[in-house]
Amino acid sequence: MYLKTFVMLIAVFSTALVSTGCYSSTAELPSIKSLETPAHHTPEGFKNLYIDDGDKNFFSFVNIRLFGPEQWADHQALAAQVPTQIVNIERLHNPSTAGQVTWLGHSMFLLQHQGVTVLTDPIFSDYASPFSFTGPKRYIPHMMNYSQLPDIDIVVISHNHYDHLDTATIMQLGNTPQYYVPLGLKAWFVDAGINPKRVIEMDWWDMQQANTNTQIHATPSQHWSARGLGDRLETLWASWVITIGDYQVFFAGDTGYNPVQFKAIGAQFKHFDLALIPIGAYAPRWFMKNYHVNPEEAVQIYQDVRAKKAIGMHWGTYPLTAEAPIDPVLRLSEALIQQQTSTLTLNFGVFAIGETRGLHRLNL
Repeated sequence: MYLKTFVMLIAVFSTALVSTGCYSSTAELPSIKSLETPAHHTPEGFKNLYIDDGDKNFFSFVNIRLFGPEQWADHQALAAQVPTQIVNIERLHNPSTAGQVTWLGHSMFLLQHQGVTVLTDPIFSDYASPFSFTGPKRYIPHMMNYSQLPDIDIVVISHNHYDHLDTATIMQLGNTPQYYVPLGLKAWFVDAGINPKRVIEMDWWDMQQANTNTQIHATPSQHWSARGLGDRLETLWASWVITIGDYQVFFAGDTGYNPVQFKAIGAQFKHFDLALIPIGAYAPRWFMKNYHVNPEEAVQIYQDVRAKKAIGMHWGTYPLTAEAPIDPVLRLSEALIQQQTSTLTLNFGVFAIGETRGLHRLNL
């Protein structure tokens, strides 16, 4: 009994490291500083610009998870709510000439276009946790053996939380990909055995020419970073713009909403063919609001960045927050109905985990 209790407490601890998004009041919008002294930099690391980060209280999450009044869904019992299909391995190795995208669960997409293969926030592990035996456990089976992935050219990482940056996964991918990461994360990759030349750190609004037809831009998001109790906000978080030839993708990473940064991204890049936007991990709302969008805010991001189409992510894979697995999808559908008009068509939907679709035939 004591062992079971101990393991349960470690699991809650792990979930807190992944999910904590403590409430803090909205701050007055600060003035934009010069590029020489970016406004989101601090002496200790980084900060958000449009909320007051306040003091992240790990123990507040433990308290609400164990003793709070909120009802937490039993994700494992409700796993059948999430649509899945076994990945078509042959299709991954023989991608459409028009390009294709595959959702592997959570925030992990495989984007293939014009001979370039990109993987976003990969996590191959069963647990999104600092521990290999407990923590938020994937309640949906993996839809493929990841050793069967095609060679990965580019990996983008949004931030260092365990459900977005997984040690075992990076070690498996090794030195084949080029990694694009927010400021402060290169040392972590080097410690994990990755060649420093394979890791490129980027600040918001930086651009790298990955190859002759691929550009990678780091763009803002509203989130935070930590892998333990003493390193909060020491490394940056980011969203990403991936441009391959004539096709432009916005990968939002993990983020809360504000009315400034996503509009700025839309103004800078004019349009996106596809946006990958989180729709889950938002409840209880009073606790998660600043750092995790709900489906209604996801639709606002989709409109702010001027995307033609969008796929919802960050749901249906790991039990991070209180809402049921299917709730983000239902709320997304309701939000789209409320926003859609005779002159405004919104093309925002979800995939089954493991599903592949052609980039130019994404009717969502």
